Amino acid sequence: MHLSRTKSTLILIAASALSMSASAHTGVEAHSHSGFISGFVHPLFGLDHLAAMVAVGLWSALAARKAGPELAWGPLGFAAMLLVGAVLGLQGVMVPAVEPMIAASLLVTGLLVVSRLRVPGLVAALGVGAFALFHGVAHGLELAGETSAWPTLAGMLTATVLLHCAGLAAGWALRQRTVWISRTAGMAVALMGGALLAQMA
Repeated sequence: MHLSRTKSTLILIAASALSMSASAHTGVEAHSHSGFISGFVHPLFGLDHLAAMVAVGLWSALAARKAGPELAWGPLGFAAMLLVGAVLGLQGVMVPAVEPMIAASLLVTGLLVVSRLRVPGLVAALGVGAFALFHGVAHGLELAGETSAWPTLAGMLTATVLLHCAGLAAGWALRQRTVWISRTAGMAVALMGGALLAQMA
């Protein structure tokens, strides 16, 4: 079941890498945010966010030495800094290079999945968290001034955690399978990020 879903996701990600616009932050338009459900759905239709969040979970599972707290560092770092970035965006704080950094996050997380690079937990949290800050700012700026901003943000965070969990589950299932499956997934995400960066150049 996990393998079938992973293959479907790979095809979708690879196809999107060829057809995305120059904006890395894609998905539901800002004016459509209207509460928890809308916020929950938003990352599912923004392929850049969906790919980054799933890739963080994939990498965390593939690089972990064993089951346990080590699996959680990357996802927790991403979710925490996504929240920090969203709060900054809600306050109207402008952070430079948001779009390029979102694209770069796809490139880097994709390559992390390919390499299964092992780093200390805190480094993993800070590394992916730095990129998550830009994802959060993009979300926060979209929601700034809306009365339903906080419920919408709660929905986004819930979806983020679930996407991380999906990535963790898929990554754990792929640990004992042929490495090309996970490497193909990582390369698809990295190519998406590379394509977006090239379009912005």
